[in-house]
Amino acid sequence: MRAVSKSQGGLRHAVTVGDFTLAVDEPAERGGTHSGPSPLELLAASLVSCTAITMQLYAKRKGWDLDDLAVEVDFQPAERGALTQFELVFGFPDHLTDEQVDKLKVIGAKCPIHRTLEGEAIFSERVERRAKA
Repeated sequence: MRAVSKSQGGLRHAVTVGDFTLAVDEPAERGGTHSGPSPLELLAASLVSCTAITMQLYAKRKGWDLDDLAVEVDFQPAERGALTQFELVFGFPDHLTDEQVDKLKVIGAKCPIHRTLEGEAIFSERVERRAKA
C-alpha cells in the first residue's frame, strides 16, 4: 500500500491513496487554512471506519442486521514515548443480543487499523532530492 503527500502551499497537502486524492490541512489556529481534515483526524477516521467495516462484514456473514451501527472514537495524542489512549464507543442496534454485542466487540478489535495501532512499528527513512517542477 502506498500513499503520497504533495504540498499545495502552506500546510495544505494533496494526499493520493490508490485512486483517491484527499485534501489534508491543519486548522487555522495551527497555521493551516482548515481546507481538509488534519492528519490526526484522518487517523481517527481510519480507526472508526475500519472497526465499523470489520464488524459489518462479520455481521453480514452471520446474517445479522447491523445497518444502524455507529462507531466513535475520542483520543488525545500522547507525548513522545507515552501511550495514546483511544476510547471507542459502539452504537449497536437494540435488537442485538448480549452475545452478539460481545462477539462484535471482539471482532472490531481485530480490524487492521486497530491491530496496527496496538502493535509496535518500525520506521525506515530515506532521502530523495528532487528538482522543482
